[in-house]
Amino acid sequence: PAHTIPSPPSPHPLPFSPPTMRIRLSDTFSLAADTLSANRFRAALTMLGVTIGVASVILLVSLGEGVKVFVTDQFASLGTNVIIITPGKAETSGGMPLIADTTEGLTLADAEAVRDRCPSLTAVAPVCFGTANVKFANRNRSTLVIGTVAEFETVRHMHVEVGSFLPNADDVSEKQVAILGRKIKDELFPGENPLGKRILVDDRRFRVIGVMQKKGRSMGMDLDDLIFVPVAAAQEIFNRDRLQEILAHAPTEEGLDRGAVEAKALLISRHDNKEDFTVHNQDDMMAVMTTIMGMLTYALAGIAGISLLVGGIGIMNIMLVSVTERTREIGIRKAVGARKSDIMAQFLIESVILSSAGGLAGVLIGVGVGQGLKTVFPDMPIVFPVWAVLMAFGFSFLVGVFFGVYPARRASRLDPIAALRVE
Repeated sequence: PAHTIPSPPSPHPLPFSPPTMRIRLSDTFSLAADTLSANRFRAALTMLGVTIGVASVILLVSLGEGVKVFVTDQFASLGTNVIIITPGKAETSGGMPLIADTTEGLTLADAEAVRDRCPSLTAVAPVCFGTANVKFANRNRSTLVIGTVAEFETVRHMHVEVGSFLPNADDVSEKQVAILGRKIKDELFPGENPLGKRILVDDRRFRVIGVMQKKGRSMGMDLDDLIFVPVAAAQEIFNRDRLQEILAHAPTEEGLDRGAVEAKALLISRHDNKEDFTVHNQDDMMAVMTTIMGMLTYALAGIAGISLLVGGIGIMNIMLVSVTERTREIGIRKAVGARKSDIMAQFLIESVILSSAGGLAGVLIGVGVGQGLKTVFPDMPIVFPVWAVLMAFGFSFLVGVFFGVYPARRASRLDPIAALRVE
């Protein structure tokens, strides 16, 4: 019978290819969590850098945002849609703006002209101020005396609580009257009603007709530590026929811009075609301050973000150590069918878990410390914007991804045979 002759073996046998298997992502997460749980202390120390970074970002951004809101509120408390006209032309020559000297200055006639001939401005208040000694009975103190007119109350949003504010500028019969700030009232008339009483302002007698509402401090100035008198009386007290400023109010932002143009053109014509004054827009000043505070906030956040990068470097370092320590484990997993993507996913997930857990701890610490500071120091301006919290946590997540890729790729590329030889 015919016999089948077996074919000779191939001189080049195919190399051994380990079986492959699919590992569920949930299993990879579980394995990563178990691995980190087995080294809790090391994991906690690795997370610490990210935690400090996230907490620092949230605290510094919250402080910056709080200061920005505080400054905005301070400006708003002194009136909105306000233009401020000051004597002297602001000039810039290669450095900080300078106020050029002027011999003309601003007068009451200028303020009256702006009031009567600038239709976009609804309230105009000339201002003359200085420091004078105020006395009642045996009590006296030195304080700020502001000479102005009735429209000042509208322009600066400062209102009387008891009595009335200054009379109209045309009422010359009420020249020697005064309105007291809350602090002055409490010191000169403790527990008394000051209305109708006579006080001495620089040895001139004034009748008290009102007490201002409590205003507190604004832009570094105590708005309760002052008194108001008619502008003409203030000019006599300080022996001055010029004004320090003219304040004007417009009902809308569009009217504010038109009013500034109208006032500028009018005063140039009154001052022999010389622009020896400066028109400031308070809203523009507030916008500049807000922009500066915003830039400062972002700069602080960037500085705090450096600690996040340092924390990310720590994560990458510890993951590289982990790859070295678990080389044999990686070889065994590959030998039984784990793919490169499975190995890479395991180490990348461990890195992300570390950074995300550190980020979450940082959010809790940052918000907790901020709330604690607000409790201890109620006046401290701290605002927790949602975007800052999300940004800090999201950045911590990205740090884990970015600094976890290299260790994960290195682990996935290990040769299984060489890895199994490692003792």
